[in-house]
Amino acid sequence: MSPNDPNWSPDPSGQRLATIRASRRGAFSAGAYFGFVAAVAIWLTPPEGLGAPNGAGVWAFVMSLPGLALLGAALTPAALGSRWSAASAGLAIGVGAPVASVASAMLGTFVLTTLVLAMDPTPTRDAIATAADMAGVVLRDGVLAALRVSPLIVVASVSWVVVVRRWANPAAVAADKPRGQAG
Repeated sequence: MSPNDPNWSPDPSGQRLATIRASRRGAFSAGAYFGFVAAVAIWLTPPEGLGAPNGAGVWAFVMSLPGLALLGAALTPAALGSRWSAASAGLAIGVGAPVASVASAMLGTFVLTTLVLAMDPTPTRDAIATAADMAGVVLRDGVLAALRVSPLIVVASVSWVVVVRRWANPAAVAADKPRGQAG
């Protein structure tokens, strides 16, 4: 909703701005933590060793970052809730980070392969099939790499929740404390 929307009204409490800032921090920290995990996974299972062209690992890493950041931004409000909500957000990001990373890399591979094959002066009908095959290889290799770094995913999930809650405004985490207890 923008100020041009007829139903828009200012937020005098500042909660909307605090949520936006917290989501940005959550996106940044998810990209940093899980980007590191993705880099380790790609280092342990380089796609170039499995027949992919040179630079495929860098491409997979760069294309995994948007999905990771988006997941972190989406789960930040849950991580700022009660302890149970934060634990469920940690579990969700632990399960969702490999999925988001591999899905982003697959989409990027599909789009790039399709564009490269479309620029071929003598295109064939198999361009889409080739792009789908390449995306399938990214899926297979991404799942295998995620299994290899699963302990790092657990550490990154817990770290992400702790960092998001530490960066948050103390009032945002106040719902976690019993009434009458000082911070």
